[in-house]
Amino acid sequence: MINTEAMRARLALIDSQYKEINEQLTQESVLSDPREVTRLSKESARLEGTVEAYRKLQILDERIAQAKEMLAEEDDELREMAEAELSECLPARDQLFEHVQHLLIPQDPDDDHNVIMEIRGGAGGDEGNIFAGDLYRMYTRYAESKGWKTEVMEASDSEAGGFSQIIFEIKGKNVYKALKYESGAHRVQRVPKTESQGRIQTSTATVLAQPEAEDADIVIDPKDLTIETHRASGAGGQHINKTDSAVRIVHVPTGISVNCQEGRSQIENRETAMRLIKSRVYEELRRQREEAEGKVRRAKIGTGDRSEKIRTYNYPQNRVTDHRIGFTITQLDRVMEGKLDDIINALQADDEKRKLENLE
Repeated sequence: MINTEAMRARLALIDSQYKEINEQLTQESVLSDPREVTRLSKESARLEGTVEAYRKLQILDERIAQAKEMLAEEDDELREMAEAELSECLPARDQLFEHVQHLLIPQDPDDDHNVIMEIRGGAGGDEGNIFAGDLYRMYTRYAESKGWKTEVMEASDSEAGGFSQIIFEIKGKNVYKALKYESGAHRVQRVPKTESQGRIQTSTATVLAQPEAEDADIVIDPKDLTIETHRASGAGGQHINKTDSAVRIVHVPTGISVNCQEGRSQIENRETAMRLIKSRVYEELRRQREEAEGKVRRAKIGTGDRSEKIRTYNYPQNRVTDHRIGFTITQLDRVMEGKLDDIINALQADDEKRKLENLE
């Protein structure tokens, strides 16, 4: 049962916030700060749909109140008009309440961000690395189907195929909204190419999907960073081991560090490392804030930790199972070609259901 009065109170508060934000956007002190203009404009756009629904609700409330007054009149024609008005407005208001209930589900402010995704080969040796390569191909095919762009930032090839680690960016509309559920351990069950006896082996690869921090999201004090250069190691081009092209950056307050060496120059590696450190610090600070506010994990699908087994890809049975929501689909071949919509839609629906249940 929808608590309509509580809903109205929340809508009135959002309407007040919306007016305040738009008033701030006219102030000279704000207009002179591009970062603040961007932040407030995004917040205004996020609230706009809810405010429009609230104003439609106010109009319907007024029409219903006037119709009920007309019902008390002695004039038969007026009462007939009132009944017709109520027969139109009451169902419309009920439908609007249902719509508003979904609008009031807390939205993740990072949903519209690009994603920096990192995949590592896990248990299973070469097979884990090969599977990491398969997952990378799956996500790039999915991105392609959505019209998103991908860019490799760092990659360590595996001799047997695939990657021991690959970091890449996916750019597009609402990328994080779709891929934020992908963090965790992905398990594959199949006969490896190197298995001569035909035995099924279980291997893993881990995925970390983080929103790319934007300029309006976070400002990192350069004093909090230590930046070192060193000679790149491992397979690579002619610059490997000959110049100090690799860059390592440490964010001292959090201890987060990144190391980039795949670029063709120190400048390129430094730029990539800065983007990575910025996004990882942003994600860590958000996690700390959520914990401090007591919001963590109860209403979320899983924890997003690398160690959490979230999905199994069973090749002999052509089956994919997402363990967090108990969802199974027997179309693994299509999934590995990037047809992820069924899984992602199921995860989003479950997430919305949890949030509805947690609405006060």
